[in-house]
Order: sequence, then C-alpha cells, then structure tokens
Amino acid sequence: MPGAGQIRSTFIDFFKSKHHEFIPSSPIVPSDDETLLFANAGMNQFKDIFLGLSRAQCRRAVNSQKCLRVSGKHNDLEEVGKDTYHHTFFEMLGNWSFDDYFKAEAIEWAWELLTKVWGIDPQRLWATVFQGDAQDNLPDDAQARQLWSKVTGIAEERVLLGGKKDNFWEMGETGPCGPCSEIHIDLGADMCDKKDVAGHKCAVNGGCARFIELWNLVFIEYNRTEDGKLVALGARYVDTGAGLERIAAVLQNKSSNYDTDLFIPIMNAIREVTGFTYSNQLDNPIDIAFRVIADHIRSLTFAITDGATPSNDGRGYVIRRILRRAARFGKVLGMHGPFIYRLVPVVAECLGDAFGEIKERAEHVSTVIEAEETSFHVTLDRGILIFSEAAARAQKAKNRIISGQDAFQLYDTYGFPLDLTQLMAAERGFKVDTGKFDELMDQQRTRARAAQKSSSLMVALADAELPATDDVHKYYAEHCDGTIVGFVGTDGFKTEGTIEAGAEVGIVTDKSCFYAEAGGQVGECGIIESQHARFVVEDTTKIANCVIHQGRMAEGRLGVGEKVRAIVSKDRNSIKKNHTATHLLQWALQQVCGRSVAQQGSLVCPEYLRFDFTCPKALTSKQIKKVENLVREKIAEDLHVTCVVMPREKAETLGAMALFGEKYGSEVRVVAIGAEDDKQVSEALSKEFCGGTHVESIGSIGGFKIIKEESISAGVRRITALTGRGLAAYFEQRSEIVDELSATLKVPAEKVAGRVNRLIDENKKLSKQLKTAARQAGSDIIGQARKLFERCERIGETSVVVARLPATSAEQARQAIDMVKKKAKSAVVVFGFADQGRAALLTGVTDDLVKKGLRADDIVKQIAPIVDGGGGGRPQMAQAGGKTPKKIDEALDKARQIIRQKLNSASD
Repeated sequence: MPGAGQIRSTFIDFFKSKHHEFIPSSPIVPSDDETLLFANAGMNQFKDIFLGLSRAQCRRAVNSQKCLRVSGKHNDLEEVGKDTYHHTFFEMLGNWSFDDYFKAEAIEWAWELLTKVWGIDPQRLWATVFQGDAQDNLPDDAQARQLWSKVTGIAEERVLLGGKKDNFWEMGETGPCGPCSEIHIDLGADMCDKKDVAGHKCAVNGGCARFIELWNLVFIEYNRTEDGKLVALGARYVDTGAGLERIAAVLQNKSSNYDTDLFIPIMNAIREVTGFTYSNQLDNPIDIAFRVIADHIRSLTFAITDGATPSNDGRGYVIRRILRRAARFGKVLGMHGPFIYRLVPVVAECLGDAFGEIKERAEHVSTVIEAEETSFHVTLDRGILIFSEAAARAQKAKNRIISGQDAFQLYDTYGFPLDLTQLMAAERGFKVDTGKFDELMDQQRTRARAAQKSSSLMVALADAELPATDDVHKYYAEHCDGTIVGFVGTDGFKTEGTIEAGAEVGIVTDKSCFYAEAGGQVGECGIIESQHARFVVEDTTKIANCVIHQGRMAEGRLGVGEKVRAIVSKDRNSIKKNHTATHLLQWALQQVCGRSVAQQGSLVCPEYLRFDFTCPKALTSKQIKKVENLVREKIAEDLHVTCVVMPREKAETLGAMALFGEKYGSEVRVVAIGAEDDKQVSEALSKEFCGGTHVESIGSIGGFKIIKEESISAGVRRITALTGRGLAAYFEQRSEIVDELSATLKVPAEKVAGRVNRLIDENKKLSKQLKTAARQAGSDIIGQARKLFERCERIGETSVVVARLPATSAEQARQAIDMVKKKAKSAVVVFGFADQGRAALLTGVTDDLVKKGLRADDIVKQIAPIVDGGGGGRPQMAQAGGKTPKKIDEALDKARQIIRQKLNSASD
C-alpha cells in the first residue's frame, strides 16, 4: 500500500518520463496577483504565461501545488467536516502544457497513470466532458468526447456530458479558463451517504460520496475579462489537477481521506490533546469536530508559513475565520483554551519532507496561532457583552432577530465571523438578519475594490500584448535615451497616437533607467522629456517584462515613436542607502536574535526603511542598541557591495538568502556586502537574492538610527529606521525639540533630562494622592453599603439589599457587594448607579440561593432592558449597562419584585 509521499513522487516521476520539468509549488499566498486571495489551483503561478504576459521557461511542467479553497468561486469551507473528502487545504498534483501537447496526450497519460501505473480498475472510472453553453456561445467539446473512446478504450456510455458548473473551469471572476474533462471513480454502493434521502439516485456529480472526482483535465483556451466576456487566447494550454488526498484514499483502500497517512498522525494528536476518540461517523458531533480541526490546522500551518497573518480583512480575515472555526469546534471536544497551536509540529512532521518551509517556520506558526487563540477568548468575552445588548434590542422589538448592523459590528469591530454570531443567536432562539449583513459586507467590498482598482494595472492590461523593456540601465545610469513604443490610458494599451498636456497615462519606452516597484523597493520618480515636452513620472511599475512610467503630461505633447530622455529623480541615492541598510539590518538582527529571524516584508523609500521579521517577542532596548551599533560599525568599515547574476542553485549553495514566498527564475541577482568581486561572494558579510538598487560601498550610507520597533501581528515585528537625508532631518527636528524644552523649562540643554525627571516624580506624588482620595471614596461606598445591610429587608434567613448608590465605579460597587455577601449567611444584592452618563446595574447572590434557582445573571437580564441595555455574568455575580440612567430606580423596583417572588415561592 503506497504512502502519500510515494504517490506524490510517482506522479512527478511519471510526467518527468514524459519530458515534463518539475516546478516547485508556488506559495499559498500569492505575492504578485491582486485578484487572488490564495493559490487555489496549480495553474495560478502560470497565469501570466496563459495571458501572454510572460514566456514559459519550459513547454511541459509537473508539480504538487499547495492549494487553499476558502473564498470566492472555489470555497469548500462549509463542507469540511460534513463529509470525508472535502478540504480547505489540499495538494494538487498537476501537469501542464504551454502550447505544446493538448487534449489527446492529456487524456491518454492520465488514463495510463491511473490504470497501468497505479492499477485502478478501469471499469470503476467515468469521464465527463463539456456539453456547451448558449449564454457564452460555447459549443460542446466533441473532440474530447471522441478522444476518450479513442485513446483509452473507455465505454461511450461512461463518458458523460456536463454543464458549465462542472465542466468549464475558471480560476475566479476573471482570468484564464476553458472546458474541462473530469475523471470520476465509483467507490461502490456502500459509500453512498444519501441512502435515506427520498428520490436520491447515485450518479456522477449526483451529490453523494459513491462517485468522487479524482482528476480534472482543463483545456485553457479563453480569458474571462472584467465585463464577463470570453476572449480567445493566442495559444492553447493544458492544466490538470488531481487531489493527492483523494488519490491516497483510493490507493490506500480507505473509505475516508482522514484515514490516510496524510491525516492519521494529526487525528491521533487531537485525541491525545483532547482525550476524545475518533470513530469515523458522519453525523457524530465529536467526529465532525475531529475532521474540521484536522483539516483547518493544515490550512493554517501552510498559510501562515507562506506569510498570511490573522486580521479583520482580506486574506487575513479568512485565516482568522478558519482558526476561530477550529477553536469553536474545539469546544465540542472540551477545549476552552488555546490548543490548536500544539498540532503544528505534527503537520510539519507529516508534510515537512515535501515542503521543508513548514518545518523551518513551525515555531513561528505556533506562536501566531497561540496568540490568535488567546486573543479570540478575550474577544469572545467582549463580543458577548455587545451581543447581549443586541439581543436585548431584538427582544424589545419583539421580532427576535439580531439586526444586520449589529452582526456587522461584531464582525468588523470584534472579528466575529457571521456563523459564530448565528450560533450564539440560535442558542437563545434568535435569528440574524443576514440580508442586511451581506449588504453591508458588499458595500465594504465595493470600497475595497475601488481602492484596489486605482492602483492596479493588471486587470486593465489583461488582454494587451505588452512589449519588453530593456531596463538594465537602472543599475548604473541616472538617465538614458529611448523611444516611446506605447502608452497606457483608461482604455488600455495604445501603440499609436499622442499624449496631450494634462493627460494622466503610463508611458512605455524601449529602454528605461527607472526602477519599477518590486521586492519592497518603491518605483522611482523623475521625468521623461523631449526638446518640446516634459512628462512627470510619479511611479514606475512593471508587468511581466514591460516597464510602465505612470504620471502626467506637464508640458507639450509626446507621441508614439518619439525620441525621449528618461531622467531619474535625485531620490535614487536615498533609496539606495536605505535598501543596502535594510540588508545590513537583517544581518545584524540575526547576529543579535539568532538565525531564526526571517524577513516577512519590507518597504524601501527615499524617506525611511521599514523591515518586518519573525520574532516571538519585542526586542529589548539593549538588543535594539546592539543592532544599531553593529550596523554603524560596518558602515564605518566602508565595505564594498558587489552585485552579481548567477544560477539560482549556485546562489543557494553559496548561502545567499532568498525572501520567503518570492518567485525566482533559474538565474538570480545576488547582492553581497563585503565582497570585492564575484569571487568573494561566499565570504561576504551579507548575501541576499535581490533585484534592487544599492550603494557601491556602505560608507556612503552615512549613519543609521532605529526610530521604532513594534508588533504588526503575532510573531512578527517591524523596525522603522533612517539613514542619510532622512536621518539628518530627524536629528534636526530632535534638536529643535530640545531647544524648545530648554527655553520652556529655563535650563541648559544638557539639564533638560534631569528637569523632566523631577517633574515626572512630582506628578507621581500627585497621582498617588489622587489614588488615596479615590480609596477614601471607595471606603465611603463600603460604609454606605454596610448601613444598607444593617437596615435591609429580610425574607426568612436571606438579607435583601436593593439600593441606588451615588456615582461610583463598577469596581467599588463590586467590592461593596462582596462585603455584604461575606457579612450575611444568605444574601441577594442589587446596586444601581450612574457611571459617566450611563446606567450601571450590579447583582450579587450567595451560593445557597443559587442552588435554589435565584441567579444574579437571570436578575440582570430581566432588569437591564428597562435602562435600554443588556448584560450578563455568572450566577453569583453579574452586571449590565444601559443608555437610560433616569430609569435606574424603575429597574431596582423590578429587581425587588423578582427577588421577593422567587424567595417567597422557594419558601412555599
């Protein structure tokens, strides 16, 4: 019985024997595609090739791609756990043809691997082909249907027609697409999970587990544009995908993917952590929780490894939702604190041989997940209070519907996924206005899309054939001569015409000395001019091999074919200094904090540099100072900087660092600090893959100062630093501040610090006096509560203290309640008071009364609506807040009625 690792390698080796080149999986978080949250198919990294924006490095390719399907058109999140074969994360085994072979070979080789190499019974296999679509004016795929019988021998009755939903593959709302042919396997009648459904009939794509898709052969011929139209591509491509998890289940003779060696170690780890046992039942809540958690920890491990971090928007929100969904199912297994992070090492052990990055970054992933789990429990407590107020409003409205605005606030402010709000509502017998919630979400997405469109050229130029730009001059020239070959306007790329004064366009020249935004370094600014015209370049971007100078026509007019001179802004020198300093900073951080420091991102601009890196905790002031000193020492040594292009394998052998998640070609440019020439690269102080611009020797950087060190997410820190011109301006500003303080405090500059420290000490003394006064006020509240207790109403052995207090704090009121409860053997206390314009209600009940059914949280829930609020808490202590303090007395009267009724009925 082959293991998953062997199945993966057999697939790759089979297609290597068919002259395919192995291409490593791209990161699950796309670094260069704004239209895609996560890699959801193997073809994502080849999208530019399909669109004609870049050339393929090979004609045939094979790989195993990391995929995540949790958003947009391809979203399996809600299916996970309900069955045994849907997953959010999975491996896509795939082979590709870039305008080489087409349908015949794709079908023949897929059949050969399945039936002859892996030995699957051909009689169990079915195929589907595209039946055509009138709306898109697409014919049926008769060619594929004929080829199935011709090259495989499969019976014609097992080749079925399918509609656009199943047999026309699209990556997303826009992009490459085409008809596809799916291969399904019949697992037998015993595998049907819909036997109890009236009228159900097992069939391919029939919605039950008897027939499952094994492999999808996509024949990419079209591009879906933003307006929904299909445009024929200039070449034909093959893109196939087979889920490793499903293939493994079939070849290992397992009825569930979760019983394969891809999941068994994770399932065992969940059992060890929770104490529950998995029994492989579809409808068992325990088993559903096992499947959800096992699936989700794989998604989280790979996504966070590849650079995703939990947040409240975009892909960060998707990751947060996956994590919180897993945490919610953890409660089914009795887990009420962080536990998911403990599963990361198991995932790394299972899949780390194929994807070494998850082993390397396992500690970072665990840190991020643990922090997010901890945060979720804090958020949950805060959100429950907000939800309670929303539920009180729904109760008052008598429709028992949580408003869409409240649900959206819980999502937008507290990170509550909608399904979590719906679960909490259902527990109270409420529903959620999902229509309004969706409307508000759509508005937010529209705003986000509008913001993206203003900065994105990719969509506007999806169908354009863009010329390549010779931009090697960016490394050694500040100006160069060239010819305008086209320009980008609102209606696409133009290869003829003129650019009038005032027009905002993107100019494309045959040669350029401008650096286009890449690798964290900003695109350069400057001018493009002729004898009679001047174009101001405000940004420079690059699509495939085409450099686009974006800006506005300041004077005169320019036309396609005209000779021009490109001149880069003087900001270039500041950018160079900051970029080289960023490399020095990474080297210094690794010296101080260890080799586990890894770059997560950066921003290099004229004014400052910003560097994001993995680190589990904040740097101490001593560590920051040590990093600064190391960088300054090397700057003082004025080491030479060498930039050399070499094969990627050689660069890796020499120890050059690559930015994780970045795509690199077969040749890379290495920047080596401390190497006089390319022969000394291996001995360099710092050596990194980098296509940016740098100083020739680091002494020209001048100085270095860290001005901020902060957290941007769990396990990721950010340093902002200055060099050169920015550093000089920083010191000038600080000097002005010292001069101003010196004048204000009437002391010399060298004595400012001492004078400020004395002022701080004096302020501390005053603060201490204020706290003493506050404690005295609290003592007064305690004294008043004691008097209320001494003359309170008594029902049997129970003391009933219900009263309005003067303005105080919740903490002081809580202390007063605790005092009464300690003095009385049996007591129920309700205090109301105004707190900063809001009503506050606190209730305390002794344990003997809780056992009799009198609970503090029940009292609060009944009286809070009177002050237009809500609240909750424990049976022994609860509190509520409301918007109407003038109704506090009415709420207290209601509390007396509830207490008397409950105590009197208990005595009866």
